[in-house]
Amino acid sequence: MTRKTPAIERERKDLVTGQVMDEACLIRFVPGPDGEVVPDLGRKLPGRGLWVEASRQAVDTASKKGLFARAAKATVKAPADLSDRIEILLMRRCLDQLGLARREGVLISGFEKCHQALKAGRAAWLIEASDGSEDGRTKLLGAVEKSESGVQVCGVFSSSDLGLALGLENAIHHVLPVGRRAERWAFEARRLAGFRPLLPSEWRGRD
Repeated sequence: MTRKTPAIERERKDLVTGQVMDEACLIRFVPGPDGEVVPDLGRKLPGRGLWVEASRQAVDTASKKGLFARAAKATVKAPADLSDRIEILLMRRCLDQLGLARREGVLISGFEKCHQALKAGRAAWLIEASDGSEDGRTKLLGAVEKSESGVQVCGVFSSSDLGLALGLENAIHHVLPVGRRAERWAFEARRLAGFRPLLPSEWRGRD
């Protein structure tokens, strides 16, 4: 008997396209008690899961075409602002991951420390406040460009967002070093990218 690999066991069918994808690329939904579809971002809610690709376009398509009800074979409706709700929830989950990283002592904060981490090849993610100074950001993005370790960049959150999540007054420059916490952050950040670009438009010259 051939055993399934863990990767195959984690695959699900996107109800919009019918394609089989890794769960990391999908969002799970369940019908709520009021008949409204509920995003289950933690994948813990009871009930039969309805899986949709983690993108605003896919969720909007599923909502407008009544695909949740068709897949559930029941009267299930999607709120008009479902994609916006998911975006907000994913942003909170990303900030929660950063808060956990700070409490664990693995988050690197401050320009000089972040710059050193980037130069040393320790960084997995650079998280820059969207409203930080252009000078500091440009220097750190330059270090990202020179890095050979494939550092990812996120500029979704304001300094206020980051400050509240981290308990810091000046929350501008942050690095998540390579490791398990960075992998968990990446899982949430990549899902968020389907609903909101991780880089402000004026930063995207580096794409």
